[in-house]
Amino acid sequence: MKQKTIGKVISQRELAPAIFDLWLETELARDVKPGQFVGVFPKDKSTLLPRPISICEVNEEKTALRIVYRIAGQGTKEFSGYQAGETVQLLGVLGNGFPVEEGLGKRVFLMGGGIGVPPMVQLAKVLSSKTGECGAATVIQSIMGYRDAQNFLKGELERYGEVFVATEDGSVGTKGNVMDAIRENALKADVIFACGPMPMLRAIKNYAEEQGIPAYISLEEHMACGVGACLGCVVKTKEVDHHSHVHNARICTDGPVFEAREVEI
Repeated sequence: MKQKTIGKVISQRELAPAIFDLWLETELARDVKPGQFVGVFPKDKSTLLPRPISICEVNEEKTALRIVYRIAGQGTKEFSGYQAGETVQLLGVLGNGFPVEEGLGKRVFLMGGGIGVPPMVQLAKVLSSKTGECGAATVIQSIMGYRDAQNFLKGELERYGEVFVATEDGSVGTKGNVMDAIRENALKADVIFACGPMPMLRAIKNYAEEQGIPAYISLEEHMACGVGACLGCVVKTKEVDHHSHVHNARICTDGPVFEAREVEI
């Protein structure tokens, strides 16, 4: 159930240039599913709309959530200055999440690119805590793409399985992108979960179709209302949307996670 609420800043630190790690105490944490997001309202009244930010992690007590974000404009620049004890208005929990049950007991790829890396942390945590049918363990292979050696959250993902890194400049791991890392390391999977920029998701969609495996992709998109009312964030789909009655889906409510075959990207 979506609600506006007040969160309290627990801590904040800079993970990499312009990449910030913010923990918030909030009742929203108890309802979070991997892949969902929250709307964070700037205090500056000249910026009215909430900023959608994916949820990186939830603490064990489900009393706090973590967001890892990049400074991209006036709103996120304001967020980067928040100190412990400050309060912030939140809207959440928003969107659907990754279908965790589809990966249990299987070989899975967790694929993140840039600021699409953070939601993979909670997904890895949940996948590793459950087993599939007959108690089969889930084998997690994380393939993460970065611009350079600032591979934030890599160490945390290594707690849950092997991590393969691709960097644009070749400073760490495979030089190139996440698909290059899959080829270089001859990796195989039964299902893919991914979040990142659109060119990366297109490549993953094509790869999944070639391999005949399902891929669940989280689409990054600029959003206005965050609750499906404005139709400002849509993606073409195979099926007719019941809200707009055309071949569109609202990323903020019908997504951000879609089965790759459902969408045209």
